[in-house]
Amino acid sequence: MAEGPRQVNSGGHARLADGTARNNGADGERCVPMPGASGPKRPPKLKAAVLASGCKRPMLESLSLCLRVAPTRPKKRAAMLRLFVLVLLLHVYMGWRLVPDMPFGVAGMVATILLLALSLSVMPFAEYARRNKRSPGADHLAGAGFVAMGFFSSVLILTLLREVVLLAGLAATGSLIDAATFEQLRSGSAAAVPLLAVLVTAVGFVNARRIASIRIVEVPITGLPESLRGFSIVQISDIHVGATIKQGYVSRIVDAVNALEADIIAITGDLVDGSVGRLSPHTAPLERLCARHGTFFVTGNHEYYSGAQAWIAEIRRLGVSVLLNEHVVLEHFGEFIVVAGVTDLSAHHFDPAHRSDPVAALAGAPEMAAVRVLLAHQPRSAFAAAQAGFHLQLSGHTHGGQFFPWNLAVKLLQPFTAGLHRLDNLWIYVSRGTGYWGPPKRFGAPSEITHLRLVPA
Repeated sequence: MAEGPRQVNSGGHARLADGTARNNGADGERCVPMPGASGPKRPPKLKAAVLASGCKRPMLESLSLCLRVAPTRPKKRAAMLRLFVLVLLLHVYMGWRLVPDMPFGVAGMVATILLLALSLSVMPFAEYARRNKRSPGADHLAGAGFVAMGFFSSVLILTLLREVVLLAGLAATGSLIDAATFEQLRSGSAAAVPLLAVLVTAVGFVNARRIASIRIVEVPITGLPESLRGFSIVQISDIHVGATIKQGYVSRIVDAVNALEADIIAITGDLVDGSVGRLSPHTAPLERLCARHGTFFVTGNHEYYSGAQAWIAEIRRLGVSVLLNEHVVLEHFGEFIVVAGVTDLSAHHFDPAHRSDPVAALAGAPEMAAVRVLLAHQPRSAFAAAQAGFHLQLSGHTHGGQFFPWNLAVKLLQPFTAGLHRLDNLWIYVSRGTGYWGPPKRFGAPSEITHLRLVPA
């Protein structure tokens, strides 16, 4: 027989660990408890309202933080001017290297110049929209600017790759190829760069805007009790609700997740890019998420850019449990699973009380728990998680690089970039993300809704 709610001390926070079902659906239907769960769950409410945006904090608490995090407006303008000049020079460089070698005569050269001019002109729309969020059409302008950024990235990378090809061709001229062949290589590669950039941008846009595919992953756990075989976790991460990801997109993700009938749902950060006031209608579909033991959320770095305290309150209002260096204990057919969550690794720069701490998140957890799972936005948390004694860490943050060639470069910056990895006795699964950030472009790093199942090792 299922037990009633039990209170667990977790990192200094008392949390109910009762194996709940989720909240009401959109039309009032209730996500009812399923066999193996033990009772209804309500996430704790905030004890006090906290100002969550910018530097609206008590003066003594955050004056130094405001000075460090929020540069003065002239400095911001100077930085944006320098960035624009850099982008302008890169466009000039690409034009200088491509236009003279372009085939198809004047028409080919004019078309290339117009494409580059369009890219340079539209890219600033994203920054304008960020500064003027309430202007009519701001989100559409931002979308256009982000598409232009993705196109610019592809043209620049392909232009640099062309330089390497031309250097190799020049070195081979006279020995392996003749001068006429090299000239054909120059003109053909010049035409290929913008054409490939347009193609990659278009395919990447389609990949980004369609709903993420389901990725099934089996995680082998040593000593897993038979009653926990097949325990399922559906992970979504890095949705980045904002200028181009809206209610409809989120609603389709919720439908896909609910269809999997998970034991728990994990949202591993970077849910939003913007304020609660502007985006709460678009995160509202999360209220329909339904799992046997509930839905759990941890903060990512973008929550802190967007007003973390306000978002924590809003996410809890939606019926999702937010884990801030704390844990819950779930009872599943007589066995116990610890689900813990930590704040983002960078959180202490915004709120010293939110310093990420896997050890504190596990404090007070019962020794007899068969599995200990940590939700941590950044994969780098794995080193502390392994020492703390977790069996599995679920992360996001990297987007898998999102599109070529960053899907290759990200491996130089992150210890774990995508998929299932092993660190000592800890499994780490890194999601490529369920949405996208910035350019609506996915190429070589597909988005995913991850369906993880625990199996005996």
